[in-house]
Amino acid sequence: MPPPTLSGEDIAAWIESAAEVLEREKMLLTELDAAIGDSDHGINMARGFAAVRARLGGLDRGDIGAILRDVGMTLLSTVGGASGPLYGTLFRDAGQKAAGAAALDLAALAGCLEAGLDGVKRRGKASPGDKTMVDALGPAIDALKAALSAPEPAGGPGGASLRDALGRAAEAARAGAEATVPLVARKGRASYLGERSAGHQDPGATSCWLLLRSLAATVGA
Repeated sequence: MPPPTLSGEDIAAWIESAAEVLEREKMLLTELDAAIGDSDHGINMARGFAAVRARLGGLDRGDIGAILRDVGMTLLSTVGGASGPLYGTLFRDAGQKAAGAAALDLAALAGCLEAGLDGVKRRGKASPGDKTMVDALGPAIDALKAALSAPEPAGGPGGASLRDALGRAAEAARAGAEATVPLVARKGRASYLGERSAGHQDPGATSCWLLLRSLAATVGA
């Protein structure tokens, strides 16, 4: 039996779900950003993904790379602040890695997200521990890689293994976001606060967790 995969329809459903979640949670993200940023992260992310959602109907579901690249370019042009360039780069670079793919298995998905993470690190010059979205995305990718080498579930290969891996990735992202609370920000607007940035959860890491939670929920539906 071939390994479970994500289709273009699955990716589109993920983006739909993420847009709904970000709209619903925009006040949470805004409150987090008000403590250490410009108070606009939630509004910007919700607006950007609403614009992405509006474009989904015209995209070819047979090319996942094209879907992800379009998401990235739309976010680059519609999301303000630092989030637009960073999330735009994440999806654009992931899309370049997935160019021409009609489906992604777990290994391919991990590779796409890692390509996106590398792009985010280059663009934002951020490293783990800098109190950014990297602190959520990095652990999530590590969890996906760990799942690749984990023993197969008792039932053998099937959809559950993909769901489980994505669930673990989402949980790792949540833990990573929460672990930013005691950190002192070294990048972005929050870094201007110095030691005063400690004690607050990073909004970018939190929105990254929400995106990965949406992906896990979509596959598990």
